[in-house]
Amino acid sequence: MGWDGKPIPYWLFKLHGLGQEFKCEICGGASYWGRRAYEKHFQEWRHAYGMKCLRIPNTAHFRDVTRIEDALELHKQILKQNFERTFKPDIQEEFEDQEGNLYNRKQYIDLKRQGLLK
Repeated sequence: MGWDGKPIPYWLFKLHGLGQEFKCEICGGASYWGRRAYEKHFQEWRHAYGMKCLRIPNTAHFRDVTRIEDALELHKQILKQNFERTFKPDIQEEFEDQEGNLYNRKQYIDLKRQGLLK
């Protein structure tokens, strides 16, 4: 049935892929008929609420992810990548002594405490 309540032609039914069923575990097992409805559902309230319940942001990274296990695994992987990219002051912050030698923060503080640096 079309939007106006009239039957749609078979060729149009096939063209839009309305015979294909897509299920989303995150939406509580909801079914979506056709690729277009499936693609649209990622921005709808039901999918967003399911992602919120899993404590996962509903971003473009999770497009086409419908299984809960896959979403949790991908979220864990993204968090790990973001942690690796964050600034770590103990390792990446550099200090220079009076002679021009460079040390990371931890080494500089240790040498300063020991009195080896001026």
